[in-house]
Amino acid sequence: MSIFLETDRLILRRFTTADEDDLVELNGDPEVMRYLTGGRPSSREEIRSRVLPRFLGYYERFEDLGFWAAEEKATGRFLGWFHFRPYEDEARDGEIELGYRLRRSAWGKGYATEGSRALIDKGFTEQGVERVVAETMTVNSASRRVLEKAGLTLVRTFHPEGWDSIEGSEHGEVEYALSRAEWERRRLG
Repeated sequence: MSIFLETDRLILRRFTTADEDDLVELNGDPEVMRYLTGGRPSSREEIRSRVLPRFLGYYERFEDLGFWAAEEKATGRFLGWFHFRPYEDEARDGEIELGYRLRRSAWGKGYATEGSRALIDKGFTEQGVERVVAETMTVNSASRRVLEKAGLTLVRTFHPEGWDSIEGSEHGEVEYALSRAEWERRRLG
């Protein structure tokens, strides 16, 4: 197992092809997928041919950026994943995007905040990150709370194209961010 990061309760490690069943289960839960696909599950074929290769491809391109399987340290149980990767918009070169997806059984236990904070700290202390960004649907109040607890602040609300089929999309998406300078100020003060 290639461990990337450990917290008090989590191990974040590289994905392998052996994680297919866990990803099928995670992406098969309509509540987990509610704000991503409107609740439509991902098929096993989609996980095998698109999702896992995408996750694994990051390890070839970046040493310390990508998608990380999250396991509960005490039990080794798969909880979901976090990503900490280059922002996909070329106009925003240098920004790192934070994201996560956890099983429903892991919701409300602080795992998302714990993993997010650890990735942010590692990014600013070890990886030379200058700015971390994250996006979620405006109506996804639980995810917004996680981002705020992780230290990010609301930057803007926007309306991306192609999201109008998901319930709540009429309210748009929100972007949160945290700069290195702001992170350092908070750590010192």
